[in-house]
Amino acid sequence: MAKEKDLSKRVVPDLSSKPDSKSIWDMGWDELVPSAACFSFDGKIDKTVVQIQPENRAYAETNSINKYVGDWRVVKPVWKADLCIDCQNCWLYCPDTSIISRDKMMVGIDYDHCKGCGICSEVCPTNPKSLVMFNEQMANEDALNNWPEKSKGDKA
Repeated sequence: MAKEKDLSKRVVPDLSSKPDSKSIWDMGWDELVPSAACFSFDGKIDKTVVQIQPENRAYAETNSINKYVGDWRVVKPVWKADLCIDCQNCWLYCPDTSIISRDKMMVGIDYDHCKGCGICSEVCPTNPKSLVMFNEQMANEDALNNWPEKSKGDKA
């Protein structure tokens, strides 16, 4: 059985005494307060944040939720809803939380934050996959029209 991690000695920086004269975005690389760039939410750590939909959470200024980073992509995931079995693998493994899920059902992809890593496609168990990586410049409608067929050597 795995040992539980002792979090009682964890160091959480106290930023309440730091001057609020500058926005974090106006600071230089050498002015940031230690660990300040790691805070995802404003205020105290609230363990119930998982029960609040992402668009209603109080995000910290340093969170990328308000920043567009989708232009990093070269390839993008395209989702074919009628092949999806709502297993939630893509949602669970996405490092950018770019899979939009409601009530344990996939509803779309947040292209503003998806960086095109392809993990969602790799963990998709359907055959053919319900998430396939396509060239960033290809329209989603064209990608759906060019969907790969079922692989004969694979189970599913």
